Amino acid sequence: MNQPKKPASSASRYTITAALPYTNGPIHIGHLAGVYVPADIYARYLRLTGNDVAFICGSDEHGVPITIKAKKEGVSPQDIVDKYHAIIKKSFEDFGISLDNYSRTSAKIHHETASGFFTTLYNKGEFIEEVTEQLYDEEANQFLADRFVIGTCPKCGNEESYGDQCEKCGTSHNATDLINPKSAITGNVPTLKQTKHWFLPLDKHEAFLREWILKGHKKDWKPNVYGQVKSWIDDGLRPRAVTRDLDWGIPVPLPDAEGKVLYVWFDAPIGYISATKEWAAREGKDWEPYWKDKDTKLVHFIGKDNIVFHCIIFPAMLKAEGSYILPDNVPANEFLNLEGNKLSTSKNWAVWLPEYLEDFPNQQDVLRYALTANAPETKDNDFTWKDFQARNNNELVAIFGNFINRVVVLTNKYYNGLVPEPSEFSQIDEETLAAVKAYPAVIASSIERYRFREASQELMNLARLGNKYLADEEPWKVIKEDEARTRTIMFVALQIASALATLSEPFLPFTSNKLKDILRLCHNEEQSDVVISSNKEIATAQKNESLKDALSWNDISLKDTLLPVGHQIGKAELLFSKIEDETVQAQIDKLLATKKANEAANKAVEPQKETISFEDFTKLDLRVGTILEAEKMPKAKKLLVLKVDTGIDVRTIVSGIAESFTPEEVVGKKVTVLVNLAPRALRGVESQGMILMTETADGKLVFVNPDDAKVNNGLHIS
Repeated sequence: MNQPKKPASSASRYTITAALPYTNGPIHIGHLAGVYVPADIYARYLRLTGNDVAFICGSDEHGVPITIKAKKEGVSPQDIVDKYHAIIKKSFEDFGISLDNYSRTSAKIHHETASGFFTTLYNKGEFIEEVTEQLYDEEANQFLADRFVIGTCPKCGNEESYGDQCEKCGTSHNATDLINPKSAITGNVPTLKQTKHWFLPLDKHEAFLREWILKGHKKDWKPNVYGQVKSWIDDGLRPRAVTRDLDWGIPVPLPDAEGKVLYVWFDAPIGYISATKEWAAREGKDWEPYWKDKDTKLVHFIGKDNIVFHCIIFPAMLKAEGSYILPDNVPANEFLNLEGNKLSTSKNWAVWLPEYLEDFPNQQDVLRYALTANAPETKDNDFTWKDFQARNNNELVAIFGNFINRVVVLTNKYYNGLVPEPSEFSQIDEETLAAVKAYPAVIASSIERYRFREASQELMNLARLGNKYLADEEPWKVIKEDEARTRTIMFVALQIASALATLSEPFLPFTSNKLKDILRLCHNEEQSDVVISSNKEIATAQKNESLKDALSWNDISLKDTLLPVGHQIGKAELLFSKIEDETVQAQIDKLLATKKANEAANKAVEPQKETISFEDFTKLDLRVGTILEAEKMPKAKKLLVLKVDTGIDVRTIVSGIAESFTPEEVVGKKVTVLVNLAPRALRGVESQGMILMTETADGKLVFVNPDDAKVNNGLHIS
């Protein structure tokens, strides 16, 4: 196979890392939009342009979220990480994230790499050893790691800030900085207890970081990333502990460090290095050039909550070690919200990738496209199911899919699937072919500047170009009077379709391969495992009849002909299908059910009122009654005027239940009545008692009433 030409300005190789997901739950759309889809687009593009790429990720299996999940489920931390590592790995594979290696931080090679990294820095004197006071839970008999402490953020006042970071304002801090801290294990107020730890003195590296980032990357890093880093550095950097008192993690490799592990923020980014080692050993490669050669370009894809770790702390670690390159860019995205609310794993407010893959089989690219077209690149964005539906129906189906379907159907109808020989090109033909040749550079420019939203829309513009060309040239009409002209039109349209098959691969890999099967274009070897076809035997036969060499990214610009005259294409097959309203509504209903469940679970129970004596209770005269009549109180939204038979008498009671019940609904209801309550005038009507009510978790009022029909009016309730 001919290797695609590498751009002259590119690096010798690329190491691309995607943030290590915590293995305490599956992947959701926030993770995909923030990290994994943009990273995959970038890696696929670089491979198509002939670059040497190592695309690395793995499960982050240490840290407090794992132990919290294990305690909650009554299993061991290892059980948790084994379960979710398998789920996450399979989800990435099924979704087409083209990682070269997906490793895990519980692997032996990672423990060895992280321990070795720590030892190197320790031997170089890069750590400060200090005895400090840490928060301690006396009842749990353990030091509290940051995520085991909840308190008030000293910066924004959020009362549910974690010990290491406030998720509301994004500020990082120490657990001892929290106001009114409480143990997340027992709820107790922790005490301070002395313990020894090792710290990385970030202040020692402040001058280097200021020069490297604030001056060196002022123009090429995203404003949201640069701004957060600048704020951190301007605020002054301080030493940060690299060890913790825990029993889950990588043991600190020192003789006097029993019961201590490497802090997860220290060991997790080293996971990129250990995963690269693992991949290189498997592939028979040398791992070191991917991390230590100055001609290698290192790019970290992360979410905004990880900016400080990848832009300040990890670079300081690499610089202190001395033999590693530093990241060329850290194109962090902002957060993706869901239907107007913040995504939350704990509250189950998310679209989980395994569930999506089950609910929308063979529609990976629809979600990839919707997330890319609405990516939170510079500010938080909102995912809605209606927008997802519109992106599919109005763009993928109506523009991209419609163009391809028309081209393939007409080619089979007019020429039995053979690429026709063109005659003389008109000016519009030449302009169209020239425009097609320009698209690789246009899309590449957006990708290389990490503007994936922009790049995806340029791809769609190429499909729009094809649709407009067909609509303007109307081959279905022209064929009746000018067969030679029709052949030229269809030849040009097929070249556009071929360009789309290649240029769509980073964004829509399943669609790209499906389209290549239809056009009988050869697949790139690296992506040959990502094939969607209803019939594998047909797909294999089509591949055998394909063009010998796959088209590279640069071929679209350099070659005059992408599909040669006489080439046989396959039959038409829909690339996308319309998503109906009921399908989307089912997803919305699922979220609404989750929201109600969350509200019920989080409904605050009012504290017990002041204790009363038995004699006070006996003063209450509670009777069974029946509502005889009911009408709305004029000009009052909440009040109903009721006539109630208490067994003693028939009296008027004004009740604030009009927003939950109509007058017709309550007539005939058995109710519990406090009959000896002092009368009270409400809007000019004297209310002679009170009907007992309670409220459900979703705010609906419910009568507290006797169910037995044999209970007569006037009976005491005691």
